[in-house]
Amino acid sequence: MNARTEPELLHHLSNAHLDALEEETIFILREVAAAFERPTLLFSGGKDSLVMLKCAEKAFVDKQKGGRIPYPLLMIDTGHNFKEVTDFRDFRANELGANLIVRSVEDSMKRGTVRLAHPGESRNVHQSVTLLEAIEEFKFDALIGGARRDEEKARAKERIFSHRDSFGQWQPKSQRPELWSLFNTKLQPGEHFRVFPISNWTELDVWQYIARENVALPSIYYTHKREVVDRRGLLVPVTELTPPKDGEQIEVRDVRFRTVGDITCTCPVESTAATPEEIVIETLAAEVSERGATRMDDKTSEASMEKRKKDGYF
Repeated sequence: MNARTEPELLHHLSNAHLDALEEETIFILREVAAAFERPTLLFSGGKDSLVMLKCAEKAFVDKQKGGRIPYPLLMIDTGHNFKEVTDFRDFRANELGANLIVRSVEDSMKRGTVRLAHPGESRNVHQSVTLLEAIEEFKFDALIGGARRDEEKARAKERIFSHRDSFGQWQPKSQRPELWSLFNTKLQPGEHFRVFPISNWTELDVWQYIARENVALPSIYYTHKREVVDRRGLLVPVTELTPPKDGEQIEVRDVRFRTVGDITCTCPVESTAATPEEIVIETLAAEVSERGATRMDDKTSEASMEKRKKDGYF
């Protein structure tokens, strides 16, 4: 669908609900700051974490009186991230004067806690090991993430305050009921919570908010020309980490990324949308979720995300 042909749809699209979503997110971010001793905000430099960071800025930073976000930002780096995203991550953290902590999967590999089956294996699934090591290192008791319920079925049933045991794992019988805006944040030693302030947002809400608030994003979220190969219905970017296979035809297409992760498992979609408003129109017409359309790691099995959740991935 060409977003440029239907700009009139934007005039009929309401942004009124964004205030309620923003208010809920700010409430949750403040609740985390009040209820936990050592929280952190997971910050990848992607669109969802940048929206959360914008809400955190509104929650804690006053333009006249100043202030700062009261918890550090944490990034688990696979070493295979898009440079545009990591550069923007560093720029945004520096702009806010935030404390950015980066821990690398490569360091876990050097320690022997992560072992790849072969050199070309995706490191994405191994982020959970490095994340749990960072939790142990800094004694974090709450990690704020940008997961949304509309992304994937394993995330659809997730609580806003998701309890994790002393091994960092998700146990269904340990999840607490969430009535209205009341959250049970009590923990035993070694346990922690994953908190998802934008759980109730959709991909469309995120892009409407980006458009309304002029949230700056890495350039790869917008249309650009890129070498890709068509592999089982996905446009796989041609890079040193993801070279074409024998018999595959390299094409240069106009693409953008709906979601951004490890280079080895993230694919763009064909698009000419160059602004948030044009992406809003494309999102209205989308029939497949952003992870379903772009993530190779979610297609390994029907339960791939469920398994990673139990292992402490998000």
